[in-house]
Amino acid sequence: MSRAHRVSLKRSLGLAETTFYGIGIIIGAGIYAIIGAGAGISGNGLWLSFAIAAVIAGLTGLSYAELSSRLPKEAAEYHYTKRAFDKRTLAFSVGWVMIIANLIATATVSLGFAGYFHALFGTPLVPVAAVLVLIMGAINFNGIKESAKFNIIATLIEAGGLVAVIAFAAPLLGSADFSIPAASWSGILPGAALIFFAFLGFEDVANISEETKNARKVIPKALLIALAVSTLLYILTSLSALALIGAPALAASPAPLSDAVAAAAGPSAAGILSIIALFATFNTALFLLIVSSRMLYGIAAGGDLPARLARIHPKRRTPHIAVAVSTLAVLGLVAIGDLKTVASLADVGIFVGYFFVNLALIGIRLHEGPHRGFHVPFSVGKLPLLPVAGAISIFLLSLHFELHILAAEGIVVLAGIAVALLYRHRRRWPALRKPR
Repeated sequence: MSRAHRVSLKRSLGLAETTFYGIGIIIGAGIYAIIGAGAGISGNGLWLSFAIAAVIAGLTGLSYAELSSRLPKEAAEYHYTKRAFDKRTLAFSVGWVMIIANLIATATVSLGFAGYFHALFGTPLVPVAAVLVLIMGAINFNGIKESAKFNIIATLIEAGGLVAVIAFAAPLLGSADFSIPAASWSGILPGAALIFFAFLGFEDVANISEETKNARKVIPKALLIALAVSTLLYILTSLSALALIGAPALAASPAPLSDAVAAAAGPSAAGILSIIALFATFNTALFLLIVSSRMLYGIAAGGDLPARLARIHPKRRTPHIAVAVSTLAVLGLVAIGDLKTVASLADVGIFVGYFFVNLALIGIRLHEGPHRGFHVPFSVGKLPLLPVAGAISIFLLSLHFELHILAAEGIVVLAGIAVALLYRHRRRWPALRKPR
């Protein structure tokens, strides 16, 4: 066995770094990049869509917290499903969908970055997003400890930007009209389905378990703290943005929070917020890309993808081949250029993963019972009630996506099953292997 195969991932992250990682990836993923598209669907009910999405995210977040305490592994969804159902094809399919969804999410947030960059400098979206992806790929290869240092700084900056929006709107919150017209109620749940993209990232805390110190205790704590802080900031920011410029102006803007601040404090303040948004979207896109590569690594290490993807660079101690593959995949996805479409595709894929994570906890509880680590409350016998509610709510929310988005995700699932079967047969039958 070569030295590269013997090298393991480096455990570098503590509770503070992991919590900042969670907050940073959640905040940038949505509020800066997707709030305008959400306002176009939910109108004045934007804040309510955020609240509904937060409750649903919280239910699944609890399932991730317990499962990460039981099984702290990279490619978390793959390992949870494999342990619960002992079905390798099902586990691979869930992991595959999550990888694709994370890659799409990386492209989405990269386009969000390009939108704010365009607001500052008038540059085209796709080329800027592509350059960003290449820079992130280099940082990802360099090491997670170095990425975590940047993340702490960027998280403080991006959270500060949201606090600034809230502060500018504070004098208006008492007098603003947040009533939801009758015609807008039909957009609340579809808006929540899209806005759920703003909460993507809490699950990715579980996907750096093998690079976290004392992961069984740290990961659940960091995940739940990050989700709670982000939810509070999201609801206050959505109310503030509505108070400053209203839903129609938010929906029409490529840089919605910058325009909201401009209405209160002028163009110079808007420029500052656009710079903050660049930090936010860059930070989130970077860690989405990191997680995508770690999921490729985790599934390859489990034997369901080529072993080369599980190789660790002997010096940097990062999965360098998985990093290269994920970076090239995102480069292809940013060419789509439509933020709403790629966000919806990412949401549906993530929903598939969340649905099976909740089912996995139910299955593990029924077969193995409780354990000493973090424990989701409220059960009837061995049946945990909150994961049941989480699975049902995720399924119902997914019904609000357009048919072509659901069909595209179905193709992704079928492609994943085909990849799993072909790779397994290739390993089993020498005749199918490529001759040397």
